[in-house]
Amino acid sequence: MHAALLQHTCAALLLALTLTAPLTFAQPSLTVTSSTKDLGNGVHVPGAIPSNLFEPLQHHLAFGKDYRTLYISWASFSFIRTPEVHFGTDPNNLNLTGTSRDSSTYPTSRTYNNHVKLMDLKPNTKYWYTVSYTNAAYAAYRPKYTFKTALQAGDMTPFSVAAFGDLGLMGPDGLSTRIGPLDTATNTVLGANETNTIQSLLQSADSYDFIAHFGDIGYADYYLRAATEGYFDNTPFLPTTEMIGVGYESLKEQFFDQMQPVTASRPWMVSPGNHEANCDNDGNCPVGQTNFTFYINQFRMPGPDSGGVGNFWYSYNYGMAHFISLDTETDLGHGLAGPIQNKTNNHNGPFGVTMDAQFDWLVSDLKHVDRSRTPWVVVFLHRPWYTAVSPPTTPPAWQTAFEGIFQQYGVDIYMTGHVHTYERWSPRFNGTIDPKGYDNPSSPWPITVGAAGHFDGLDSFTDASTSKGWFGIDSIYGWSRLSFLDRQHVRLDYFASGNSSIVDSQTLFKMH
Repeated sequence: MHAALLQHTCAALLLALTLTAPLTFAQPSLTVTSSTKDLGNGVHVPGAIPSNLFEPLQHHLAFGKDYRTLYISWASFSFIRTPEVHFGTDPNNLNLTGTSRDSSTYPTSRTYNNHVKLMDLKPNTKYWYTVSYTNAAYAAYRPKYTFKTALQAGDMTPFSVAAFGDLGLMGPDGLSTRIGPLDTATNTVLGANETNTIQSLLQSADSYDFIAHFGDIGYADYYLRAATEGYFDNTPFLPTTEMIGVGYESLKEQFFDQMQPVTASRPWMVSPGNHEANCDNDGNCPVGQTNFTFYINQFRMPGPDSGGVGNFWYSYNYGMAHFISLDTETDLGHGLAGPIQNKTNNHNGPFGVTMDAQFDWLVSDLKHVDRSRTPWVVVFLHRPWYTAVSPPTTPPAWQTAFEGIFQQYGVDIYMTGHVHTYERWSPRFNGTIDPKGYDNPSSPWPITVGAAGHFDGLDSFTDASTSKGWFGIDSIYGWSRLSFLDRQHVRLDYFASGNSSIVDSQTLFKMH
């Protein structure tokens, strides 16, 4: 075997083993997260600056509104004038090319976000692809990645979605086997020899077709908190504004590097959460780290394709299901205040051209769903209104904004995060349990999956009065899989990330 090829092959195998084996965490170091550089030896260290600044990093995919289109995104440390994707149905003949002029950055960002929209794709088809500067000089070795296009609307072939919220950085600078000295949470650390959620998703990748991540993506905004709690070198300190900027960006880069083995081949459909808003979870931040700037630049969701707004609210079809992603943080409409809209000096939204833009779009989108082709309608959004963790005493604004519309237009399931637990509520509306339970209910099924894991650990249930029509887990990091079996049956499975075992299951029947 040629020496260079041998080096690349060994590096790829080493990386794969590292990502799938239980992590052993080294002592964290601030310099590792902000200024470490790759050695140019065919391996990229998550969060490090590559030797070749054009090297493609942090690959991730997203569907357009249907099977015909797909977005391929990646980061580079240098501007690329014309990002390119070479792709095809034969790994030895990438005879198709997609290009764009979409290479963007923002103040404080260390990288450029490159996006190419592929069009005229075939349904349910496997493609191989590479992007600009793949395997260039001194870059880490990258194989040809694959993606599979969506099922055509009306295709009743079974499929599955990995679904969760609130997934943060793993390893020394995020969720790990140790905690900062000021942290009093009891469910923060990973157990000995446990895999984390990213590793579990990678190990289980053949069991789902794409990912729905409904808010709180990476938790780079916890840099300041982690630093002041002594998470870096176990010594509390107050970072400077410059350190906050660099620390935020490097933590974000680490997270996207860690997700890349999964998201390079599985579309990653995201919704906005409060931790995407700015660099300090509602604190004061420098220009470039406010108003969802990273979230706007990092992703390309099918908002424009579906009449929605960017990455904030949009919809898409996949086989027998119509999926909707909503924004619970801003733009609730009808005079309702989003929970973080324009808080402090960060100017978080609004993003619609009118006050009621998201509401009006949602109603129009639901009115136009063809239930003969896509009988299932599922909504992903960040904040729940049913929870056993400090339950609200009055309906929150996002419940007022959305629950009635879900009921009126027959939404089958809505999934949320924000609360760091797993909660499976029986179908209900306005606090009243549907008497039919999971057997053809007329009310939507609320599910919360916010226990994927991050620096804060897990929440604890505080309300013991919810036992009727409710099941919850507040002690296990995990993620869920929603499996569409046919036009009348959907199964929910909740996986323990530590060993990828199923710890809860429930099937819903609907007479569509």
